[in-house]
Amino acid sequence: MNRRLWGGLLGAVVMATWACGGSNEPSPPMTDNDIDNGPPAGRPEPDAGTQPDAGTQPDAGTQPDAGTRPDPEPDAGTEPDAGTDPEPDAGSGPPEGPWPTDAVTNYSARYNLSRAQAMGVDAAHNIWLLDGDRIGVLRADTQQVVWTRAPIGQAQGGFGPDRAATGSTVICGGSAGRAYVGYATTDLREDPEFPGLQPNYIVSPNECYQPDPAQPCFPYSHRRLQYYKQGDVDVVKLNASGDIVLEEHLHQSVRNTTDDHGNPRVQTGPRRLDDVHNLGIRNSNDHHFDEDRSILSCITVLHGRDQGDVYVGSNHGVTRIRGLEYSSHRHPVWLNEKGSQMAGYTYGLGIAQDGDVLIANEWMFGIVTPTPHHGDWDNMDKNVNPMKVESSYLPEVNGLSEFDSWRGFQQTTDGRYYLGSKDHGLWEMKITWASNQAQTGTRLNGANAEQRAALQRINALAATGDGSLYIGTDRAGLWRLTPMKTLEKVSDVSGSRVRQLLYDPRVTPAALYVLTDSGLTVLRGN
Repeated sequence: MNRRLWGGLLGAVVMATWACGGSNEPSPPMTDNDIDNGPPAGRPEPDAGTQPDAGTQPDAGTQPDAGTRPDPEPDAGTEPDAGTDPEPDAGSGPPEGPWPTDAVTNYSARYNLSRAQAMGVDAAHNIWLLDGDRIGVLRADTQQVVWTRAPIGQAQGGFGPDRAATGSTVICGGSAGRAYVGYATTDLREDPEFPGLQPNYIVSPNECYQPDPAQPCFPYSHRRLQYYKQGDVDVVKLNASGDIVLEEHLHQSVRNTTDDHGNPRVQTGPRRLDDVHNLGIRNSNDHHFDEDRSILSCITVLHGRDQGDVYVGSNHGVTRIRGLEYSSHRHPVWLNEKGSQMAGYTYGLGIAQDGDVLIANEWMFGIVTPTPHHGDWDNMDKNVNPMKVESSYLPEVNGLSEFDSWRGFQQTTDGRYYLGSKDHGLWEMKITWASNQAQTGTRLNGANAEQRAALQRINALAATGDGSLYIGTDRAGLWRLTPMKTLEKVSDVSGSRVRQLLYDPRVTPAALYVLTDSGLTVLRGN
């Protein structure tokens, strides 16, 4: 597909900000039980996220490194009632966990689960489910599923372009009894009332924004301030009564930086403005920019030093979450002929064997070695966050300006990297050097016509502890690339369309969750 740069504006229902400085035809976010189910849209805008913060002050009493402390406690009043037994930690139970250890278990049939578009597992092995405006959890203690009695959080007012969200997208488990729910929303386009204003820039109260000294400044708009309320992430939890409730709409930004004298400080920016008491996810380096609006992917770190952290991919980049705090954002990019950054929708997220974060968007991919300090995430200094791959593509797949449509990025135990595309199949990627824009790719086509057809469209990848790579296809079910690099169909899993793969090594035997159009199946022992 030849993706020429274009700047035409489509209807307000579809999203458009998916590139820093340009746009083609991205796949819109998965909502309402579907993947890539909407019309494409696009528009060119500069990437405000790479600019320094021109005036956001830290809150009084800010600590040197907010990212190293434990998960912050919810505000008073959001805790369960006194005397409530807490959810068990992941390590407090038997090593096999609370669920069946059979090699294959159809959870949808065994636990009477209704449909789900996404799932996640928290630290207490509760299995979280997302179905449109409903959130469910299959509890590890009762082994019964509980659903929200009515929509909560961003779903409470219904979905639509004039609501808090156009739909729900993903769900990831967090600490015991907690989950993170992603939502999509419309993009911000050029505002007819403020021609020339960067669409994602929100002027704060009592400010007048003047990016060009030769032009009049842009005044504060209460209408535009409401954009902060749209999309992003809800944090939900099980309360003392066993109900799923909103803990808070994620909004506590942290960023490790220094003051004018070189002393460490944590930049948080304001957490409320005028009558907007929750700003959601906005750029950690400058709260004025509301760029990460729609959440397209999420992954929970389930092994290693950063176990429990959550990463979410958006229409603009990748945000790191720890507890109720986030740091936003970073993204692999390329520069168009105007010098504008191009960063595609991020659908592909993975955690490498050594804890590196694997990022793959519509065009590019990157590999980041994060520091243990949460607030360092958006720091592009390579001495802070080294990158094994900075911003790269595979020329064997497409030209630089062509969509590769990556949907999965994994590293197997033998150290090899694999990328899965919804349009271009399965590729092994070999790193040349970190700053090389063109890494080396080899396509895995399969040994026969059935395998070649199966690998055409890929929705998800999962590397497992036995050295395998599981491949979730769009039309041919689940496949496995064995440690010997042979392909085989996993016939024990029903469904032709794999929506999601989640590998959990915290239990013994390890568990691979496979969500398909026929339900949820779990494989143990991989």
